[in-house]
Amino acid sequence: MYLSRLVLSRDPGVSALNALLDPAEHGHKLDAHHRLIWSAFAGASRTTRDFLWREEEPGVFLVQSHVPPQDSPFLEAVEVRDHAPNLRAGDRLAFLLRANATRDLRGANRSRKRVDVVMNLLHDVPTEQRNERRMDKAAQAAEDWLTGQGTRAGFLCDRVQVQDYSAITLPGHRGRRKGAPRFGILDLTGVITLSEPDVFLVKLAQGFGRAKSFGCGLMLVRRA
Repeated sequence: MYLSRLVLSRDPGVSALNALLDPAEHGHKLDAHHRLIWSAFAGASRTTRDFLWREEEPGVFLVQSHVPPQDSPFLEAVEVRDHAPNLRAGDRLAFLLRANATRDLRGANRSRKRVDVVMNLLHDVPTEQRNERRMDKAAQAAEDWLTGQGTRAGFLCDRVQVQDYSAITLPGHRGRRKGAPRFGILDLTGVITLSEPDVFLVKLAQGFGRAKSFGCGLMLVRRA
């Protein structure tokens, strides 16, 4: 794998396109940034996204990929390094993760419905109390979700903290905001202990949770 730092070009010709490349509305911004990063991986008729990304600061992106990015007219010269962590069972890793965390609920007729883990917990909270209790519910949901991820991805969750939780309207929605399709984004930090490093590395490459096109799923790790 490769880990790259991509920066939106400051060229005046590119800056003139900022309304398209870096729009103000959050959902449209995520969609535009995904397309922007695609411009560095669009060679050789690539039709499948096989990279993970997150915005570190305005106009600056970290990207994990299976092939190195190419030059793009919309991006400054890229910084690329090999990303092959040497991990062993028992290693403790501090992590940073932006995730769209979901779970499947089974209905009475055995149908399944996918729900955001935080929105699901908030559903039973009275409307007037949701803002006040949002972060408490986010912390509870995040710990349960990441613990479940660990059982399948070869790690134990020692500590998880929620830095932020936000709900984003899906890009492309037209009409009233009430009832619009939305997805949640958790910004998480914490510490994990590896039990099966080979399994963890496979999952690290795949990413965690959903909405990976919108800047979720990339787990950044360092030794704790």
